[in-house]
Amino acid sequence: MSQDVDHDRDHLHHLGYAQELRRGLGGFSNFAISFSIISILAGGMTGFWLGMVTGGPRVIMVGWVVVGFFALLVGMAMGEICSAYPTAGGLYYWSAKLARKNGPRWAWFTGWFNLTGQIGVIASVDYALAIFIGYFIRMFNDSFKLTAWTVFAIYLAVLLSHAVLNIFGVKLVRILGDVSVWWHVIGVAIIFGVLMFTSKPGQLGMSHLFDSAPPGLTGWTGGTFVTIYLFSLGLLMAQYTITGFDASAHVSEETVGARTEAPKAIVRSIYISAIAGFLLNLAMTKVLPKDPAAYTTIAFGGGGDTFLVNAAPRLLSSAVGDATAKFLVFISIVAQYFCGMASVTANSRMIYAFSRDGALPGSKYWHKINPKTRTPTNSIWLGVVLSAIVGALSLYQKGGYSTAFFAMTGIAVIGLYISYAIPIYLRVTNPDFKTGPWNLKGRHKIVGWTALVWVGFVTILFFAPLFWPFWPIWGSGNAILNADGTESGFFRQNNFNFTGPLIIGAFIVFALYWALSGRKWFTGPKVMGTPEELRAIEQELDALEHGTL
Repeated sequence: MSQDVDHDRDHLHHLGYAQELRRGLGGFSNFAISFSIISILAGGMTGFWLGMVTGGPRVIMVGWVVVGFFALLVGMAMGEICSAYPTAGGLYYWSAKLARKNGPRWAWFTGWFNLTGQIGVIASVDYALAIFIGYFIRMFNDSFKLTAWTVFAIYLAVLLSHAVLNIFGVKLVRILGDVSVWWHVIGVAIIFGVLMFTSKPGQLGMSHLFDSAPPGLTGWTGGTFVTIYLFSLGLLMAQYTITGFDASAHVSEETVGARTEAPKAIVRSIYISAIAGFLLNLAMTKVLPKDPAAYTTIAFGGGGDTFLVNAAPRLLSSAVGDATAKFLVFISIVAQYFCGMASVTANSRMIYAFSRDGALPGSKYWHKINPKTRTPTNSIWLGVVLSAIVGALSLYQKGGYSTAFFAMTGIAVIGLYISYAIPIYLRVTNPDFKTGPWNLKGRHKIVGWTALVWVGFVTILFFAPLFWPFWPIWGSGNAILNADGTESGFFRQNNFNFTGPLIIGAFIVFALYWALSGRKWFTGPKVMGTPEELRAIEQELDALEHGTL
């Protein structure tokens, strides 16, 4: 192992960086971080409502196969690049090195989209977890109210605990990450087993797994086009879940044998998650009610709980009874907690690397390493504070719906996948790229171009409106009326998809920042020094860590 660590350090020196972070993760631990961020018990559970109201059981079942296949191609294309450039900066570093011209500009946009997506992921995961925790409390205390302020308070407590756990060092992160894998695997097996052996009158059962959803749940009605449209939108349930696997690249500077272990971890985290997610959703789909009214109640809730993300725990409660459901919901909550913690880990490494190359305001501060734990403590706190600010948007409610918050977190997946697509595009258009020990053996073009087409397709889907009617979003026409002309309490603003405008707005902000300032000082990845200077940096950190300086 010592020889592998030396080889990793020498290769990192070749890329221009000192070994500032402690290299203490094995291949399994690297995989554990990406697997935990994908977290089928997080995205698969909190996004279950989306499959229910769009294509119904058929898209819940088929979506995991379709999305899993194409996400695997994206991960394979990224893995080949990661093998050549295993750095904490990951995608933005890849873009800088792969670009045949204007490398700093490509790196700039890749890095900012990646950072935006990661903050959105942390916020969406921990906010959904806070809602799940609130539902769990209600299972024991009916008087507990799921208000905007109670959910936000839980959200802040969860976020703070993730920061604290991360600052203790990579050893604790490794242990919790390894536990997370087995928690997910065993947890899915328990939920699968309980639901598969559960049978109640009125459930779909195994013979109706490919039924459609009751018509009109999204407000869209019509023939074949609407059916295809809603089925396509239902794919986003799995797509939202299978993301964040770039985390394996961001912790590659802490991984032993990173040139092979990091790309393997990316690929494994995707296909294992897709398989486990398919089995989980097979069991959950089996226990959905046939009755359209009961189906709708599970999807949309009621009685003080109208949170869409609680569709999965509502289904568990109806399928297995309150006592067993408490246990299954608890399993999901712990898994989601691991997911949020791993998301903070990956984000902190990205901030550390991006600021190491001077891309962020206050970069010198965010790049600092805690000499005792060898972790980027300041970067951890920056990511958590930014996520808290995004979470505060949930306090603005329109008709009981946190429009602003969900508009912001809607860009999480798109922000990440744009940052995935840029280096993949630069790879397939760069014939001079030198592959690492893990590569696609000449099949990079078919894999890469197919991955890019898929990213383009899901980007369009994430921009599309899910609910109808969605316009206008202001004025007297904003309120949705009942049949008798009175206001229903629902608003078209909440049906409008703000993801597209926000992504375009983010691009404009990044472009203006680049044109007015960034291009004058951001030169892309920097070389920290000569091999001798890099070793001196490492020796100083080692001395500080052990108290000999």
